[in-house]
Amino acid sequence: MRDLILAFARNWWLILVRGIAAVLFGIIAIIWPDLTVTALVILFGAYALVDGAFTAGAAIGGAMRGRRWGMQLLSGLLGVLLGIIVMAWPDVTVFALALLIAAWALAIGGLQIAAAIRLREVIEGEWLMIVSGVLAILFAAVLIVSPIGSIITLAIVAGAFAVIFGIDLIAIALRLKRWGDQLGDPAL
Repeated sequence: MRDLILAFARNWWLILVRGIAAVLFGIIAIIWPDLTVTALVILFGAYALVDGAFTAGAAIGGAMRGRRWGMQLLSGLLGVLLGIIVMAWPDVTVFALALLIAAWALAIGGLQIAAAIRLREVIEGEWLMIVSGVLAILFAAVLIVSPIGSIITLAIVAGAFAVIFGIDLIAIALRLKRWGDQLGDPAL
């Protein structure tokens, strides 16, 4: 159990970077909600690529240490794939963009909840992972039920979600760092 916590604690900074990227994306989307569809697509695509790459990197790092990594790699690859699709399709409509973001948020939310359930016996505070997963699924549901007709509304809603999700990831990263420090891992 200690080894598993240390493996996550060693990669705390990857989760921190993901959280910071989400918060930055959210703030930009909220401050400049009148971005054009193309600019929002590029901004979201860049975020999805960075988030996916760091998530996949963490999974590969875990695999090299003999840890379970399949779900985390899948999550990272989904982010990279979505980023590529979005960047290759810059003239996407707001409706299609809302559905793409909803599909991504639904997948990420489900994977986040599954990871939290797997780790519930190993770590404390797994509820933070569950909260971020549930928020992602709720965000996806809102976008699916009522696709947003205004880029300004989409930017504000996506921005608010990204800020909340990013803050949650930052809290998880800092908690992992603290656990690693408490366990006295020399690799940290």
